[in-house]
Amino acid sequence: MGRARLRVTPVGLGLAALGRPAYINLGREEDLGHDRSVAAMRARTWEVLDAAWEAGVRYVDTARSYGRAEEFLAGWLRERRIPPGALTIGSKWGYAYVGGWRTDAERHEEKELSAARLHRQLGETRALLGDHLSLYQIHSATVDSGVLDDAAVLDGLRALREEGVAIGFSTSGPRQADTIDKAIETGLFDTVQATWNLLERSAEPALARAHEAGLGVIVKEGVANGRLTARAAPAELRAAARERRTTPDALALAAALARPWAGVVLSGAATTGQFHANLAATRVTWDDDLDVTLAGLVQAPEDYWAARAALPWS
Repeated sequence: MGRARLRVTPVGLGLAALGRPAYINLGREEDLGHDRSVAAMRARTWEVLDAAWEAGVRYVDTARSYGRAEEFLAGWLRERRIPPGALTIGSKWGYAYVGGWRTDAERHEEKELSAARLHRQLGETRALLGDHLSLYQIHSATVDSGVLDDAAVLDGLRALREEGVAIGFSTSGPRQADTIDKAIETGLFDTVQATWNLLERSAEPALARAHEAGLGVIVKEGVANGRLTARAAPAELRAAARERRTTPDALALAAALARPWAGVVLSGAATTGQFHANLAATRVTWDDDLDVTLAGLVQAPEDYWAARAALPWS
């Protein structure tokens, strides 16, 4: 996938919901219960990693800000004796976890896209993941942040790329397309990770351009933080899923998998049951009729991102 030719599978596993006690996915109380101790979250992470590995998933996505996700992943790699290169691992820098392992923290993460944070967090990631690190990404790059114009950051990323680590960036917010196009112009990046789902499709033309330029595309938030699952899916999606004898989340992820520019679609499962339900997307046939039927779900980017920002950490 991408200019770096990363070895991936169509479905990958993202650890955002597993490495910390609180996140913005709907239904975490039902999924995780009240035991959010480090030991309990580590055990859950390993269970889902085991399920993903056994199912043939070979891309795992994490970040410095995902609580102890890198630590949990590193322990699993050692315990399962997974050799470097057998699993493609991407991590991200730019946000720091500041939640203190509390679900009721005032703030859970803090963003700083500086060269100093890049070098500090890269050292932290390498201390945990070592030679397993395949891809290092800017976490939620935006045009307004200035990170894509920061010579010190770009030089640091180029140096890392020369060492054999692929370089990528993730995007967020209603101007994802602007960020993607600006990043393409730099000629530096191997991958882009962006939000695309049946509610938020505004980045699609830019992602097609990125794919055409040789970047691998990683799709995140394919079920919109739970809004496209059985817990909150719009009626149209529920009906379409029933007609095809599948679940809303599988159908939503199948839509992402059907995009010709999509290299990896992430499952953000917090339980093995969710993971297997997500993986069913690979057995769903997406067609033009579904595109037409579900086209009305699309929201204005500003509305989508405002609704996402209002989701509670739980």
